Amino acid sequence: MAARITQTTGAEHTAILGLGVYRPARVVTNDEVAGPINSSDEWIRTRSGIKTRRFADDSETIQSMSVAAARGALESSSIAVDQVDCVIVATSTHLLLTPAAAPRIATELGMNGAAAFDVSAGCAGFCHSIALASDLVRAGTAGHVLVIGVEKLTNTVNPTDRSTAFLFADGAGAVIVGPSDEPGIGPTVWGSDGTQHHAIRQDKDWMEFFAEIDEKGLDAVRPYMAMEGTAVFRWAAHSLEKVCRDAIDRAGLSPDDLDAMIPHQANGRIIEIMARVLKLPEHCALANDIEEAGNTSAASIPLAMEALLRKGESKPGDTALLIAFGAGLSYAAQVVTLPNWK
Repeated sequence: MAARITQTTGAEHTAILGLGVYRPARVVTNDEVAGPINSSDEWIRTRSGIKTRRFADDSETIQSMSVAAARGALESSSIAVDQVDCVIVATSTHLLLTPAAAPRIATELGMNGAAAFDVSAGCAGFCHSIALASDLVRAGTAGHVLVIGVEKLTNTVNPTDRSTAFLFADGAGAVIVGPSDEPGIGPTVWGSDGTQHHAIRQDKDWMEFFAEIDEKGLDAVRPYMAMEGTAVFRWAAHSLEKVCRDAIDRAGLSPDDLDAMIPHQANGRIIEIMARVLKLPEHCALANDIEEAGNTSAASIPLAMEALLRKGESKPGDTALLIAFGAGLSYAAQVVTLPNWK
């Protein structure tokens, strides 16, 4: 008879236990970014809903911003460093193919020996990582998981590109996912649409860049992020209602049960459309951190969550829908209970 492999079992329920964020010190106005793209404050506000955003300086790195946010999440959750045995970092702007950012972040935090890896799912990376973390805890693979969404998009954006320069910004948010007496993270609805892969992309791959260097030398143009804003807008406006409703349904709830909706902070108009088609109740808070933080990709949902809690528009224990979408195009949504925050 073949040997039988023992299976592990974990927590019946999971929740987000604590939240921390890092916002770069430098606040950048629309007037500052408008000049190189021949634009204006009014045009940027009308098109995106953005009034300001944060740009990191050279000392504010993917690692340093992640560590600062993570320390806030640990403090607010009252979870000790040695209780965390997995670190997941959602980012598209750690500009090394290898090694991943997560192991060095884990080590700086004192989580020696913890599993640590990066997730690349664009702006949907944080919600993907929440799904992974919850499943790891429920399966018994991990006791507590640190999830970080972090971006330094200013390293990847061409400041003269009218489609991206005014949108993207920097920052980090982190949460601790762990066991809970009550369900605190609902089933995840996620997927992708590769027919729209061109809508958000790096405009050339590295081999093309190296070939260009060989041909043009110093005249070679480095890769930048490129986006077809109209394609993304149309896809999001017409495709995400079902994802949101499926996530709410799978959580056993209705839109009336939501205390908050925290969408990826992609564009103010997209956020308004999503809230309108879902017919959210009047009492439901709608995250709009994009006004002050811009689009921070994988960091945007934890940053927006912190803004709602800090401003008193939501409180720990509230029921919130998270929905994110981005490069791929990839998407993910789940209903969660809002955590303590720092």
